Amino acid sequence: MGTPIRCGHWIGDEDRFCHSTHRVRLHSCGLRCPQHTPPAEPPTRTSPRLASAERQTFAWRCAACGITGPADSADHASALNAMHDAFACPTTAPTAVEYANRVGRRADLTRAYPEQAPPWPADRPFPKETRAMLDAALALAAEGIPVFWLGRTKRPVANCPDCPKAETDPSHDPQACPCLTCHGFYAATTGPARIAAAQQAVPGGLLAIRTGAVSNRVVIDIDPRNGGKVIPELMPPTRCARSGSGGWHLHYRHPGGPLAGKLRGHPGIDVKADGGYVVAPPSIHPGTRQPYRWIGNRAEIEMPPPLIAACRPAEPPTAGGPSPAPTPTSNGRGISSAPALLAAHLDAIARAPEGRRRTTLYGAARGVARMVAAGALTGADAYTALYDAGRAAQQTHRDIHAAITGGFHAESVATEGIAA
Repeated sequence: MGTPIRCGHWIGDEDRFCHSTHRVRLHSCGLRCPQHTPPAEPPTRTSPRLASAERQTFAWRCAACGITGPADSADHASALNAMHDAFACPTTAPTAVEYANRVGRRADLTRAYPEQAPPWPADRPFPKETRAMLDAALALAAEGIPVFWLGRTKRPVANCPDCPKAETDPSHDPQACPCLTCHGFYAATTGPARIAAAQQAVPGGLLAIRTGAVSNRVVIDIDPRNGGKVIPELMPPTRCARSGSGGWHLHYRHPGGPLAGKLRGHPGIDVKADGGYVVAPPSIHPGTRQPYRWIGNRAEIEMPPPLIAACRPAEPPTAGGPSPAPTPTSNGRGISSAPALLAAHLDAIARAPEGRRRTTLYGAARGVARMVAAGALTGADAYTALYDAGRAAQQTHRDIHAAITGGFHAESVATEGIAA
């Protein structure tokens, strides 16, 4: 890559900029080495960036594209120049893809960059696919719709080595993580610079929209391969996309409140809301190689009451009060006290710390499923008890349902007819 890239982070205690070149990479705050990600020390009154107007000013200039910008010291100018040359100089970009990403990345590297970038040379054609994907992402972002990039198989990009999963390190907040592509839909943004930089980090990735209250949208995902079909009496015309597999994505405004992961009573229809995402046009489906495309130009509308009702999580069996205590069918094979064992599993869910609750619920579901298999508890009572414990632990319907059904399936216990 040529000249080693310096971190450039201001170290107030030492009154200098960090010159580390070890594993320096792009973050929302600019280029940072691992030691200064997130920044180890915010700017203070001793920082040159906040010094008085009488201090000496410096400048840097790219010999290739002519962009200039201010700096706070000679060392800072050298660091900014090196960052620009390696990551953000549009003129020296070897491909149109890299050009687009460098233009988008510039604002993330430093606040000192000017607003304008050199035009793409007329004799170097810009690939239509690259332009279309980036333009589509930026257009959605301009509407206030947060977008991010998936891998090539409709799955989120794996976390970088510096980003643990929430189950491993509950203190790591995926929503506040500055990385461009980590933590799936938590990486969604409306910032043009981050969108373009993330596209460069995931070559060939698919464009995705984060659903839920954060984007004020619910998407009804209809999959004809699994029996899904449009239901006119429930689903009035709204913003609509045709998926690459031949299905439909109907975009509605979020009605507020919890929503289930599936449309109750209708196979082949998923509800993408809080904690979800959908692939967006003009992505290419990895299996069929067909594009996702918008149909018509309608705007999202409000969900009608019948559709909202069908999307709500199933109510507990007894309305107006807490669910009745499960009644063990017997002590079960090898279980000395079914009520005590069930209480222990539910207590584990209640005591689980934030960041471990979903994992604990899954483990408890496996234990309770073994009770069902032993004949100590009915499947319906088991599901209800676990579901209520999950809600008390402030888990979403989607996470609760997935944890319970996953635990039951792992123990080869059927959930048909008992799971909402």
